[in-house]
Amino acid sequence: MDMACRVRLGKGWRSSCRGGFLVGLLALGLPLHAEPAAATKAPDTFRFGILPVGSAAESRDQWQPLLKDLEKKLGRPVHIVSVSSYAGLFGAIKDQRVDAAILSGRLATEAVEHQHMSVIAQFVRGNDGKGNVAMLMVRADGPIHQLEDMFAKPGHWRYARSEMLSVGGYIAPEAEVFATRGLNSDTFFAGVRVGNQQNNALALVNGEVDVVANDGPDLYLFRQDFPGEASQLRVIWQSAPLPPEVLVVRESMPAALRNELTSFLHGYGHSPGVVGERERGNLSRIPDLIGFAPADNRVLQPFVDMEFLLIREQAQHGQWVNEQAREARLSQIDADYQRAVRALMQH
Repeated sequence: MDMACRVRLGKGWRSSCRGGFLVGLLALGLPLHAEPAAATKAPDTFRFGILPVGSAAESRDQWQPLLKDLEKKLGRPVHIVSVSSYAGLFGAIKDQRVDAAILSGRLATEAVEHQHMSVIAQFVRGNDGKGNVAMLMVRADGPIHQLEDMFAKPGHWRYARSEMLSVGGYIAPEAEVFATRGLNSDTFFAGVRVGNQQNNALALVNGEVDVVANDGPDLYLFRQDFPGEASQLRVIWQSAPLPPEVLVVRESMPAALRNELTSFLHGYGHSPGVVGERERGNLSRIPDLIGFAPADNRVLQPFVDMEFLLIREQAQHGQWVNEQAREARLSQIDADYQRAVRALMQH
């Protein structure tokens, strides 16, 4: 579902979603077995939340074979919580409708710092994670050939990005491309569309927007689903490899269940013989994933670094009543950053 939300402002479109990441429509996926999903958790049900890559239905299909194996390992039903937006997953975590979840960026740090969850595993990406990058894309036959062409016409182009919780679809390009130049994408472009990355890429192909923020896993899926359309796109900027996603679990999870889950994830894809081949096949259904590595909360620091870089750059280039006010804000940001890093080290 396209979560685009826009309002008319002057001659251009501006996003009406800014700061509103707590609002989202939660779309729960069906459980792995045939029973309908219950409104409340059954005592023996394990609820697994998934970040949206492509559509909620595609994400659910990608993970279902692996989670079917997890269901057998745990000896209890596993319900997939597959959502249409990052905001939807945030709401599920906040309302304690998941026991474990695949997260990244602000969602992961929020879950650890404020929602009583902790990291137990980290994605292992194919090709050393080099495919997990943020990028800006344009039409291959369009007038924009490089970043300089885009920046030469402020207020002219139309932009499509993801929600503000998305690392590849918002935070990374905002921090590394726009904020470092003293710019904000919401005011630089003539119009801003906020939606999922697949729909944004289709909007670019259809000429509805001129520039799109995307990331490696979503582009990989788009190329699979729409090879003809994908051939019409050109990447004009890409980031360094992004930190991998992590799996977080509730701190209140019984130790025996946590140990079973941890053992399952760390060993998945490493079984001998035919079983291992089948497990690696299940992993390959999930874009650029080849396994899971042991991890704890400290692996979240690159996400914290990236977000504070964005906040600091925006403050540095913002308009202030005087230099003293600017310096006071920068000092507060630095103190908040140190506090956030200490919190991760203590968990």
